[in-house]
Amino acid sequence: MLAAEGYEVARTGHAPGDAADAAAWHERVVVVRSPLPADPQAAGLEKRLCQAEPTLAALTPPRGRGKRHITDEATLVEAIAVVLKAPRVDGLLSVRWETQLEQTIRSGGRGRGSVHREQRGIQQTRSHITHIARQADPIAMLRQRLGWKALVTNATPQRLSLQEAGLCYRNADPVERIFNRLKSRVPIAPLFVKLNDQIEGLTYLLTLGVRVVTVMEFGRRRSLQPDHTTLPGLHPENKTKMTDKPTAERILKAFAAVSLAIIKNAAGAEILRRLTPLSGVQEDILQRLGLGASLYRQLEMQEMRT
Repeated sequence: MLAAEGYEVARTGHAPGDAADAAAWHERVVVVRSPLPADPQAAGLEKRLCQAEPTLAALTPPRGRGKRHITDEATLVEAIAVVLKAPRVDGLLSVRWETQLEQTIRSGGRGRGSVHREQRGIQQTRSHITHIARQADPIAMLRQRLGWKALVTNATPQRLSLQEAGLCYRNADPVERIFNRLKSRVPIAPLFVKLNDQIEGLTYLLTLGVRVVTVMEFGRRRSLQPDHTTLPGLHPENKTKMTDKPTAERILKAFAAVSLAIIKNAAGAEILRRLTPLSGVQEDILQRLGLGASLYRQLEMQEMRT
């Protein structure tokens, strides 16, 4: 079974500008195709085509009571373009239509018609789709491009071969997920600081937070793999849903209702510390993260200050 195929092209890049000393660099464009993403993409293409065909046919329904027809050809052309653009099948389906001119003779004035009453003709136009067909050649060319990805690297072939570059790309999703967290979940921008040391320190702090979240998620998922365990209670919108790949965000959200109440006397000395009891799911999360419930309870058992 084919795992992947590809080729590479070497090129030289230049910094913008006409300066003679403009920076230049060498890079490799690695083009790789894997059947693993190509098959779902082909299935998605087929699904989009199957959705567009009946939608096009419904634009001009057959005659019948309550059926609204398109009378203007320009309106029909615009409607066809919208249908083809929405599911991204523009150029993959050919549509033919015809405009029919109908003339109806009616008697002028009120009352029942007669041979001596003035007659007048009413003309109506009706645009109707007559043929919908798939474009075999454009569809075949599009299928040939499914699954292909272009990667750019400045690593030499001795350091990173074509095969190794393809394998690195397969492992890119976890790395990209880290950067996605840094841009969205732990937003690094905008930075409301101006001094260099402040920018550097805040960047270190945020990247440290992302690392902690990533390690937490990795450790939790790894603990569920050996015995194929699923975890409930992480989807408040569906309490019966089980998951074997919990995200760090949902793990942290499971502890959102935890609180520590500290009661002090008039002198400021603590007389009572009360911690929210852990649920079964919360205890299981701590246990699988290697922390244990005892570490959590230490917050309540600290020696009270006098």
